[in-house]
Amino acid sequence: MNNTTAVKKDLANRLDEIRDDIKELFEINLKITDWNVPEADDQSASEILVSIFEEKLQEIKQDVKNGKYENY
Repeated sequence: MNNTTAVKKDLANRLDEIRDDIKELFEINLKITDWNVPEADDQSASEILVSIFEEKLQEIKQDVKNGKYENY
């Protein structure tokens, strides 16, 4: 089995865990916002969090494209 196949298999095996981790990170940050701002509009907070996640994901994508994680 080549390295690429092994990586694909590993990530496929952990796909649900990875997705759950992302959802948990989102929900934890939404709860923190509720604690910090009791009158927070959860819909608005959710939309802002999604924007933050998307912005960071774009940065990570660029880092990947630039080879930052090639020998991580």
